[in-house]
Amino acid sequence: MGFAEQRALESEYVMGTFARKPVQLVEGAGMRVVDSEGNQLLDFIAGIGVCSLGHCHPSLVNALCEQAHKLVHVSNYYYIENRGEVAKMVSDLMNVGVEEADQEVWQSFFSNSGAESNECAIKLSRLYARKRAAAQAEPGKQAQAFAAAPRTIVVMERSFHGRTLATLAATAQPVKQEAFMPLPDGFVATPLNDIAALEQLFEQQGDSICAIMLEPIQGESGVHPATPEFMQAARRLTAERGALLVCDEVQCGIFRTGKPFGFQNFGVVPDIVTIAKGVASGFPMGMCAARASVAAAFEPGDHGTTFGGSNLAVSSALAVLRTIRDEAIAENVLRVGAYMRERLASLPGVVEVRGFGLMNAADLREGVSAPDVVSRALGKGLLLNATGPSTLRFLPPLICTEADVDALVEALGELLG
Repeated sequence: MGFAEQRALESEYVMGTFARKPVQLVEGAGMRVVDSEGNQLLDFIAGIGVCSLGHCHPSLVNALCEQAHKLVHVSNYYYIENRGEVAKMVSDLMNVGVEEADQEVWQSFFSNSGAESNECAIKLSRLYARKRAAAQAEPGKQAQAFAAAPRTIVVMERSFHGRTLATLAATAQPVKQEAFMPLPDGFVATPLNDIAALEQLFEQQGDSICAIMLEPIQGESGVHPATPEFMQAARRLTAERGALLVCDEVQCGIFRTGKPFGFQNFGVVPDIVTIAKGVASGFPMGMCAARASVAAAFEPGDHGTTFGGSNLAVSSALAVLRTIRDEAIAENVLRVGAYMRERLASLPGVVEVRGFGLMNAADLREGVSAPDVVSRALGKGLLLNATGPSTLRFLPPLICTEADVDALVEALGELLG
């Protein structure tokens, strides 16, 4: 079916929740996709940071095909192949850079998306606080302590944690929230990287706080990293109060920064980490990983999912994580990411470049519309993304090369010149 027919069908039968670009993508390989007219485009958004190995990587395709011939889905009532292996690999990745004596086992809940992973983290944070309070209470007062335990979760202004009602409540962007009020309560926002404000918040409300939930690098706001000092303050304040530190790694995790997880750039170790996007390179999958001592708050029946951690999902994730390891992709991310930031900073009309690894953003000079650049870039054979009126965000596949960056910069130079 051609583009015009597909566009007409979607216009009539698909909810209008996305302002789609005027192109129909039909196939892809590596960094490139092909539209319905046969045009090739370099992909610098990768399904919003999802296609970590690029499009249709052989290891992923083979894993999906082999598993689909064996078993597609049986539910979480049963043990299946590969789920334990993926959970152990993630646990091992959490311990990268941690002294051997301080390493811990991490346990994972398998979900289908970043929002679901964050929902799990919210529930686990509050349940952990309640069970901790009950365990510390005097005999006969456990139920009272359980009911009165801290439940407030501190989030960051301009954050993004998802579009379910709870994760939208945690997303401190009023413009995204107002149409869906009333939202669940129990969240309070503070500015990213303002240590004094965070300390004041804990001084005023510390007894009611069960967790801080933050993105080590905010993605949807335009790639704004936390500072090491702020991350360390968040870790210190939560530890002092017996609260948890939750890192939303949905976008900056799975080697997007060159390290397994974004928090590993900042000298802290959180208690809960949420994962999705690149972990299965396009197959829908998420995870909520927690230190085993925290994960123990969950008992059978406290949380669940029908599709999460399916045979296809865990087979995909295992193939992706093994390929990243075996093909030294982390080193490529660090090298090419640094090259990208250097090249972007040299462009006329770029006033600031931010990022880690292959999670980067460029702010454009006043008067240059980033959405307009994204639209015109289609004619130059580029898939780009704007996160605001003047900000371009770049989340290419982790296999991106210097030559790909050169092609990007050449075309952007023409668009911005």
